[in-house]
Amino acid sequence: MQLSDTRAVITGGVSGLGLATAQRIVAGGGKVVLLDVNDDKGAAAVTELGSGHARYIRTDVTDETLVAAALAAAREFLGSVNAAINCAGILGAGRVLGKEAPMPLDTFRTTVMVNLVGSFNVAKAAANLMQHNDAGDDGERGVIINTASVAAYEGQIGQAAYAASKGGVVGMTLPMARELARFGIRVMTIAPGIFWTPMVDGMPEAVQQSLSASIPFPSRLGQPDEYANTVAFILQSRYLNGETIRLDGAVRLAPK
Repeated sequence: MQLSDTRAVITGGVSGLGLATAQRIVAGGGKVVLLDVNDDKGAAAVTELGSGHARYIRTDVTDETLVAAALAAAREFLGSVNAAINCAGILGAGRVLGKEAPMPLDTFRTTVMVNLVGSFNVAKAAANLMQHNDAGDDGERGVIINTASVAAYEGQIGQAAYAASKGGVVGMTLPMARELARFGIRVMTIAPGIFWTPMVDGMPEAVQQSLSASIPFPSRLGQPDEYANTVAFILQSRYLNGETIRLDGAVRLAPK
């Protein structure tokens, strides 16, 4: 799939990795619909990208009905949906046995709902639309790209909920790719390491430098456009399917 032909829905699309991905696709001639819950940032993103190339739809990715309606509206704006990129996510940090009490089950449940269930919810709604697309080269009808994390493999202390949610994203990649192959729909996952995000921007400089030093090479935090370039590579490389790509500068997370 060429970027100029890409008609993508992007969750978490108004900031961070999602916005960088939208910028990359629009720069390549594609069109995007941004699904998120920040109306102010959504309006600013559409202004930046151009209303003819982008639209924002307020969407809670955990709500099955809202997601289906958002995907239908996206198809109306885009003409078709042939790419879905899941960038929406939350940290859900907390120890299983905290100082005051065990982790509230709601903390675990909410993290899994947004990161894992939300990704599945958008993926299956997108696939439902993609199966009706005209087949392109090799019979391709669409691409789904989910976002996991290196925490799926080396979850740190305090990341039990987050690591479980991202591990689930990795775990569903291959079976989903195998199932959707008959429709010509590819499924891939990117597992970023430590990236510049709004959360990192708010950290003290000493903490930022410490995080950078922990990465073998290059010894710096990942840039959102590097994630976006990986998305573009996946979209254009049709033989990539059913796999998770670590994008992490060779970092392996320590226990804490």
